[in-house]
Formats: sequence, C-alpha cells, structure tokens
Amino acid sequence: MNFIELVKSRYSVRKFSEKKIEDEKLKILLEAANVAPTACNNQPQKLYVLRSEEAIEKLKALSKFVFGASTAIIFTSVKEREWKNPFTSEYHTGEIDCSIVCTHVMLQAWELGIGSCWVGYYDPEKIREAFSMPRNEQIVAILPLGYPAEDSKPAAGHSMFRPMEETVKFL
Repeated sequence: MNFIELVKSRYSVRKFSEKKIEDEKLKILLEAANVAPTACNNQPQKLYVLRSEEAIEKLKALSKFVFGASTAIIFTSVKEREWKNPFTSEYHTGEIDCSIVCTHVMLQAWELGIGSCWVGYYDPEKIREAFSMPRNEQIVAILPLGYPAEDSKPAAGHSMFRPMEETVKFL
C-alpha cells in the first residue's frame, strides 16, 4: 500500500478485538516513534507503554476511551528537552514533537494491521498520579492500540473533508 492509500484508509478504531499485539510488532511501533523527527532532534518524548492487565485496568478507570484495547501508549514531553524558540517564550516544541511521534506510531500501526485512536479526553493530574509520572513531563496523548474488532468501522463523517481551497492558500 502506498502512503496516500494508507492515510486515506486509516481511521480511529473504537472497538478492538482481544488479539494481543505481538512483541515484534510492538518493537516496530516503538522504532517508528524513536526515529520520528523532532525539533533539533532533541527527542523530548517519553512513552509509557501499558500492556499489563493491571495498567490497562488502571487506564480504563481514568478514561472511558480505551475501547477494549489491550495495549496503550501514553505520550509525554520532558520539558527540559523541548526546543524553545529564542524569539518568544510562547513557543516550545514538546507538544508538537510528541504529536509527530504519536502520528508516526499511528501510521506504522495501521500498516501492520493494528488500529489506534488518539485520545485527548483525560484528566492529566489523575493520569500522572496513577502512573507515577514526574511533574516535568507534560502528558500529550493517550493512544489505545490493538487489532480492530471484526465489526469495527470508521465514525460517521470520517471521509468528509473540507475542500482544499478552505485549508490551503498559495502565496
């Protein structure tokens, strides 16, 4: 499958099968994360891979958006490793870099037949406390991962996009 076919076919999986992600495939996902581009290659990301039943149950107690996944990754940014724009104190790249890393994992997963759903609906303080995360890390995303259930399907409106004239401007 070429890249544009891959990104057009990928959707947010909201119902996972019970099949576990194989260790070899998880290693490929983590390699995709590790080589993702980040500002100045500072690599501020830290990934918390939740695979144990205990960890997944803890996550389920904190977010209703786990969708039966047997694996999840929490993406955080270590503040001291973020690139900071010298022209403004308002621009730090940790959240952007982690978003790039998360996107690499999502797309690599789809190529391997593994679904995902980017989750941003969570209480960061409860997640931080439950998984003993240090204060110098910003939680950016939670990514439940797994094989889509047989009856998994894209949400309504998945293939509806604004016309490019609304989102692109040539100068």
